[in-house]
Amino acid sequence: MPTGHLPKLNDQDFRFLQRLMLEESGIRMAEQKRTLVAGRLMGRLRSLELQDYSQYLQLLTKPESVDERRTVIDLLTTNETYFFREPQHFKVLGEWVARQRRPLHLWSAASSSGEEAFSMAMTVAEHARTQDWSVFASDISRRVLERARSATYSIDQAGQFPAGWLKRHCLRGVEESEGLLRISQPLRHRVTFAEVNLMRPLPQGIGPFDVIFLRNVLIYFAAEQKREIVTRLLERLRPGGLFFIGHAESLHGFGLPLRTVRPSVFERQ
Repeated sequence: MPTGHLPKLNDQDFRFLQRLMLEESGIRMAEQKRTLVAGRLMGRLRSLELQDYSQYLQLLTKPESVDERRTVIDLLTTNETYFFREPQHFKVLGEWVARQRRPLHLWSAASSSGEEAFSMAMTVAEHARTQDWSVFASDISRRVLERARSATYSIDQAGQFPAGWLKRHCLRGVEESEGLLRISQPLRHRVTFAEVNLMRPLPQGIGPFDVIFLRNVLIYFAAEQKREIVTRLLERLRPGGLFFIGHAESLHGFGLPLRTVRPSVFERQ
């Protein structure tokens, strides 16, 4: 790509990417996302020394480009997250966990770079009456899963932690790692990460779970896809278990076996 040349993502190429995302992940990319899409894929054009997006999309159509198509999914999947996002959910989770006397297994079904999963793990560690517990964390993006497995984050996120939890559950970076925090080894051992596409049949051996977090994901799907995804996940949730969605999301009218506990928190019936 010549220096200073900024290719444009034309209508035909953007529609191709919309179809690819819908077929591979079920996510519908609105027209407003065109600039974001172009920006996130620009690095691939430069890395592969391609002149424009049309050349890149021709590459994606080749049978041997499976890994590159996976890279597109990784780059275009929105992964905004931070520790203890929507903190009321973790208050509800902690109170519920404290009432349980049995083994507990939790699922962060769209874990992104791991902040949600480790927030869940810290909450369980603080409140559980049992030592038999675990967190399974999944995402469609290999890129963010690699970051999640590193369990290393900016110390700037420490302000989201409840008082005392940073010291009990994390290590502060020193010297070349200054400005970073890392989740402590005992907590890391409780959390397992894996690639899972929620639009596909779930792999065997996942679950059953006592708690599932599926937050701020359903907003990217059409109503029928939302119902299918939630139905699929509820098959892996034990009766009496908790199901969390984002505060801006709704399951109204889906006819699911759920009882509302709090806004955006449900119990499996």
